[in-house]
Amino acid sequence: MRNIDFSSWEAAMTTIVGLAVFTLLGVGIRMLMMQTIQQRRERMNRQINERVKTLMAAYRTLGGSFTGQLTVDPTHLRDLRERALAGGEGQPDTATASSERARRIRDAVEAALADILLLGTEEHCRLAGQAASDLAAGRPIHTAELVISLRSFIRSALDLGPMPDDVVIPLQGPTRTQGSAGRGKADGDKSGNKGGGGGGGIMSMDTVHGTDSVPPHAM
Repeated sequence: MRNIDFSSWEAAMTTIVGLAVFTLLGVGIRMLMMQTIQQRRERMNRQINERVKTLMAAYRTLGGSFTGQLTVDPTHLRDLRERALAGGEGQPDTATASSERARRIRDAVEAALADILLLGTEEHCRLAGQAASDLAAGRPIHTAELVISLRSFIRSALDLGPMPDDVVIPLQGPTRTQGSAGRGKADGDKSGNKGGGGGGGIMSMDTVHGTDSVPPHAM
């Protein structure tokens, strides 16, 4: 306040201009800081959203089933073929067809474990690392403990309360995928229906032509 001088018109103008420049500089610095903080916050929010989205996809893959086989079979397709040939249990194609679903489940679980090892917490990485080691060693794994840990983290990240104590949740296992054979059969049925529809159309046209044609004796 010592430099503020209103003793003359020139001094007053100099003081006012100085105050205006100082105010503009302060406002500019403040806006720059706010913009930097906002950009950093938006970047962190995008990272958190991407992390939660990836872990939610892993949760659905590892815990999308409550019934049936809740373990992951680590057996590879080549091992099943060799086992079928060595045991004389029919053709290798039979073993291939029976293990198709287990192979797809194992591949999906491996991809989910890789995502968890990349974006999971320390506890998630420990559980996922143990599961991956068991799969690599050829041992069946259970995903229920890892699913529970993922569920707790996701609910906390979304500001949701913990699960109520009176809610009983059965053990969860990997999601059962639909077989490609079923899709092929459905496509075959559709093709058959289309073919049948075309045949029916030809017969109906023959019937129409037969009905509309003039009998020989009428001529």
